[in-house]
Amino acid sequence: MALIGTLTSGISALKSFSKGLETIGNNISNVNTTAYKSSAASFADTFSNTLRGGDSAIQIGTGVQVSAVATNYTQGSLSSTGKGTDLGVSGNGYFVVQDGNGANFVTRDGAFKWDTNGNLVNNQGYQVLDDAGVPINVASFATATSISIGTDGSVTAFASDGTSTSTQKVGLLRINDETKLSRTGNNLYDFAGTGTLVTAIGTPKSPGIGSVQAGTLELSNVDLTEQFSDLITTQRSFQAGSRLITVSDTVLEDIVNLKR
Repeated sequence: MALIGTLTSGISALKSFSKGLETIGNNISNVNTTAYKSSAASFADTFSNTLRGGDSAIQIGTGVQVSAVATNYTQGSLSSTGKGTDLGVSGNGYFVVQDGNGANFVTRDGAFKWDTNGNLVNNQGYQVLDDAGVPINVASFATATSISIGTDGSVTAFASDGTSTSTQKVGLLRINDETKLSRTGNNLYDFAGTGTLVTAIGTPKSPGIGSVQAGTLELSNVDLTEQFSDLITTQRSFQAGSRLITVSDTVLEDIVNLKR
């Protein structure tokens, strides 16, 4: 029983630390991904076999398991790009984008552009919503000489005669419980589980919401020094688990050979 338990513990270690290595590997591979938020795996012991109860109970554990993979939502540094439609958020808040089916997602990736119809869209063609939850569109896009976006999210179109027209404001949505965000790929999050509604979308620089910095993008918050340190520790833990299985196999072989 003890030997079988040892093998079980070793196998659980390999499975769990493999997930830890996958998490670290994903962080390192996304070190240059715009607005990427790093994750960290944490571990917990599994069910313990009780050999004897009472005040002097004897329990032997059965291994380890992944208890959670938590995301670090701290803000990454803002890097200047010089492109007016690149938007970085300084402070709290997420951009809200809407796909062709009307589904909404939040993102910190502000790599936007104007399409041929004057809509502000992301790299997937999803429309960016304003502070009223309406897709941002500049009706005079075809004739405008330039379009700027202010720190309060205001979109201003300039005409050839020097006049300007301010239309909508880029909206930001504050997510109070970020732990319930669900990654969907392409730097987007499904926020349905947070209980936050699009109707709560607000204006940049309003209370509790950060400002918008045009011409910048938020960098990944991955700390490579920390990741490589965790990589070494997790790798050694994996090796120890594999060694545990090897030793258990050797002992089992000795028991099988006792009769010879």
